[in-house]
Amino acid sequence: MGPRTQALPGNVGPDLSEIATLGRTDQWLFNYVFDPRVYNPQSVMPPWGKHGFYNEAEIRDIVAFLKTLKTPAKFADPLDDPAKRPMPIEDRDALDPFVNPAADRIEIGAALFKQPGANGQACVSCHATPAASFKRWAVEMPKWEARLTKVLGVEEFIARHAKATTGADVPMQSPGNNDLSIYLHSLANGETIKVDLSSPEMKAAYERGVKLSELKVGQFDFACIDCHQQAANKWIRGQWLGEPKGQFDHFPLWRTSRNQIWDIRKRFQWCNVQVRANELPPDAVEYGELELYLRKMNEGLVLTAPNIRH
Repeated sequence: MGPRTQALPGNVGPDLSEIATLGRTDQWLFNYVFDPRVYNPQSVMPPWGKHGFYNEAEIRDIVAFLKTLKTPAKFADPLDDPAKRPMPIEDRDALDPFVNPAADRIEIGAALFKQPGANGQACVSCHATPAASFKRWAVEMPKWEARLTKVLGVEEFIARHAKATTGADVPMQSPGNNDLSIYLHSLANGETIKVDLSSPEMKAAYERGVKLSELKVGQFDFACIDCHQQAANKWIRGQWLGEPKGQFDHFPLWRTSRNQIWDIRKRFQWCNVQVRANELPPDAVEYGELELYLRKMNEGLVLTAPNIRH
């Protein structure tokens, strides 16, 4: 935005530095800020007025500001130019516990696997050779569970199966569930992700997941594909928007910005919060189908979990 451009601007939207020279009327600019879908139904710009971010007087002030922008932006630092800013590369040693606190949980998860539950049974009671039994299990999840008529991911399976077989109470996103998930994912590290959609139920669930990825929600009116397809490989301020492939081969992980272990469902919940929508519970049917869609988009990649991300 010309000489007032802040540090690390994004490039999802067009450069507005010289918008006042384009001949747009005040009414056109007002309408576009109020609700860009009037001119572009596929816009990834939030409907700032229609969804109540700004009132009409505030939008008129925004238009007045835009009409002053007549000179190109000048970047004090080359990294401020989003067209020249290099794509971030994650090169930390994700399996070093001194670097990644989630890696420290592998041993804790392994101990939980051997720990008897309320009925005296442990996971190892049935799965005596977990390294062999679970070599590919995590990379072939999620799967359809006919008894529940829904897709189950690793974490929901752990919560339900542990309760039913050992009496252990490890609800989704609890420390115990996270630790077991990290351990079981670590056993499949280096394996190639492969999702089986051969059953009619899995195929239908995947197709619903695709539709959910296209569904605009929240005050921002965003869909998954708005950020990770239409605006993929671009910057939104200082954050890089990756494409769907590469978004799921490293979960569960340690979020350095939150100092927390996150599974993929926590990521979905946080996306809902960021677009100002209501997040769903981690075992929501919709999240299972989104997880299936995203896992399929990551098919062919090698699992590297637990990983670390900002």
